Amino acid sequence: MLRRYILDTTNKFINCRYVSQSMLQSTVDEKSGIATVTMNKPPVNSLNLEFLDEINTQLCKLQKDKIRGMILTSGLQKVFCAGLDITEFYNPNPDRLAKFWTTLQDTWLSLYTTSFPTVSVINGHSPAGGCLFAMSCDYRVMVGPNYTIGLNETKLGIVAPKWFQDTMVAVIGQRKAEVSLTTGKMYTTDEAFQIGLVDESLPDANSALKNGTQFLNNFQKISPWAYKMTKDISRQPTVQWLIDNKQKDLDFVIKYMQSPVVQKNLELYLQSLKK
Repeated sequence: MLRRYILDTTNKFINCRYVSQSMLQSTVDEKSGIATVTMNKPPVNSLNLEFLDEINTQLCKLQKDKIRGMILTSGLQKVFCAGLDITEFYNPNPDRLAKFWTTLQDTWLSLYTTSFPTVSVINGHSPAGGCLFAMSCDYRVMVGPNYTIGLNETKLGIVAPKWFQDTMVAVIGQRKAEVSLTTGKMYTTDEAFQIGLVDESLPDANSALKNGTQFLNNFQKISPWAYKMTKDISRQPTVQWLIDNKQKDLDFVIKYMQSPVVQKNLELYLQSLKK
C-alpha cells in the first residue's frame, strides 16, 4: 500500500492511504475513515466521458473499501466543476454520445446512492453538471462570496433532464427549483445559502473543508445501516425514475442533442467561449 503524509486543514500531519489518478486525487484518513476526492482536470473540471468513467470507478472503489465518509472538492482555482463537456454534444459521434450519457447516468447513481455520507466542498464556480454533483452529496459547504452555482442549461439553449430537475427539487423544493430551472439562475454563495441550495457559506476553502469534516464526524455514532436505509427511502423516487427509464432518457438525449436547433445553440455557445 502506497502511503503519503499530507497536511490537513489544521496543519497537522495525518497518515493517509493515497491513490493518484490522472484527473482525480483521492486520500483516505486512516483514523477517521474519511476520503477526500479532489477533481483536478484543468482548466475547469469539465465532465467528458473519460473523466466521468474515472469518477465512477473511484466511487465504486471507495464503496468496496468501506470508508466512513467522503468529501468531494476541486483542486483548481476558482472552479469546482464547470459541468458536462459541451464538446461531447456538439457534432457528436452517436456511439460515443450514447456511452457518454450512460456513463453519466451510472456515475450519478453511484454518487447519489453511496452507502457512506458525502459532503461537497464547493470551492469555485459550479454550473450545470457541477451543480448536479454538488446537490447529489448529502451536505454542501460553499466558499464565498464570489462563486456561483445553479442549473443554467436554459441559458445555453438546452434542457436539464428530469433527474437533474428532480435532484434540485429534492434540495430546494418545487417552486424555487422551477424558477431556477426555467430562468437558468446562477446563485451567489450567499443566495444559494439563503434558499437552501447549500448548507453552509464560508469565506475560505480551509474552513469549508474543516466544517465538511465536522459534518461527516457526526456519523461516527450513527449506524451505517440506519443511515443507508434512511437515505435510500428519502431518495428512492428520484433514483427509481432513472433506473426505470434509463433507455428512454438515453433515447431522448441522443435525439434531442442532435437536433438542428440544439446544435446551433451549442455552436453559438462554443463560439462565445472562444471569444
